Amino acid sequence: MTRVEGVRSETAVLVGVILPDRNFQHDPLEELAGLARTVGAQVAAQLVQRREVPDRATCLGKGKLESLKMLVEQCNADVVLFDNDLSPGQTRNLEKALRVKVIDRTELILDIFAHRARTTEARLAVELAQLEYSLPRLKQMWTHLSRIEGGIGMRGPGEKQLEVDRRLVEKKIRDLRRELEVIERRKERTVSARATHRTVSLVGYTNAGKSTLMNRLTGADVLAQDQLFATLDTRTRRWQLPGWGPVLLSDTVGFIRDLPHTLIASFKATLEESRQANLLLHVADASNPQVLEQIRAVYGVLGEIGIEEKNTLLLLNKMDCVRHRQRLDAIYNRYPSAIPVSGSSGLGLKRLAQAVSQALSKHFREVEIHFSSADGRLAAYLAEHGEILSRRYDPAGQVTIHCRIPLRALEKISEPGVEIINCQATLNESSNNPQPADRAF
Repeated sequence: MTRVEGVRSETAVLVGVILPDRNFQHDPLEELAGLARTVGAQVAAQLVQRREVPDRATCLGKGKLESLKMLVEQCNADVVLFDNDLSPGQTRNLEKALRVKVIDRTELILDIFAHRARTTEARLAVELAQLEYSLPRLKQMWTHLSRIEGGIGMRGPGEKQLEVDRRLVEKKIRDLRRELEVIERRKERTVSARATHRTVSLVGYTNAGKSTLMNRLTGADVLAQDQLFATLDTRTRRWQLPGWGPVLLSDTVGFIRDLPHTLIASFKATLEESRQANLLLHVADASNPQVLEQIRAVYGVLGEIGIEEKNTLLLLNKMDCVRHRQRLDAIYNRYPSAIPVSGSSGLGLKRLAQAVSQALSKHFREVEIHFSSADGRLAAYLAEHGEILSRRYDPAGQVTIHCRIPLRALEKISEPGVEIINCQATLNESSNNPQPADRAF
């Protein structure tokens, strides 16, 4: 399925089985169509069926399966893309009935990630996820091989080769996990080494505009395209935050509804930036008809990686593209403190900077600490854990350091001869509670 230079584009039929827990207000296969275009497929037709539960054999009911057969024949389709996850048996039965390739949602997303991966870390993570996906499906890959009589699908050259392949895949999975564990430990050390800097991480649904927003805030030249999963690798840049100083801003891989669990586990190292960040900026595409569902999906993924309780600001991006007032009202009714911005035009970024400064200031104090200039240990402690704003020396051998420092680090300073003066919140406490988002800029 990966798009390759010189290879003709495949014709695809899209299929979705809509279960009771899904509530689509618009085209339920719009996102699947975007995924298909990302791999270079030409969408020829769509088919949707609402069911209480998927059919155990083919996911679709018998009548819809017959309709799908006719669609495939009429369109001369090369592949059928499902917006659902299929069991190995369902995939096998569907391919037997339709006589074309059948790709489920997880396999399609894995294919896109494989095509987008650029760094060694991302490639290893995708390869691990692909192997874990394919391991339970190895048996169906060998159905074309002959087997001797006397067994029930458990003997013959096909089964021998199947066992060899299974052992090889399992060994490769173990090797990849070990390599990724080394990368994870290195990443943890790298992130921990930034403890003296405040870190902010951009998270959000794929194609919500995180990279464009990062470029606008930091002047970086991060790849920003109107494509699903344009960013797979974490990028960190310095952001000069007005009224605060420099912070580190990270752009991370975008999330998606029903993101494969194997991918979440494999990209643990990539997501370490978000896990260790002092603040998350959840970027949502306010112009997308499914924005509320996308917001819920992102919070779901954050829960899966254990950081749903982290301090988070919700940003409504692409506000200059919003055409329906009712959609905005629905978002504000659900998330009244959301901050409207536009990464492409720069609208709302001053307010965003103020909100980020306020959020980071909740656990900081701006203080003046008066002590002996001979106390190099305390001076080093303040430089390591805080931000030195100024120093003043007096003839008596004393120094006054004006700094911004985390409250927990300040509380550990209890040495005799040390005087802490002018201790105050870095911003007015009353400003730590942003007002509800404005309805217009």
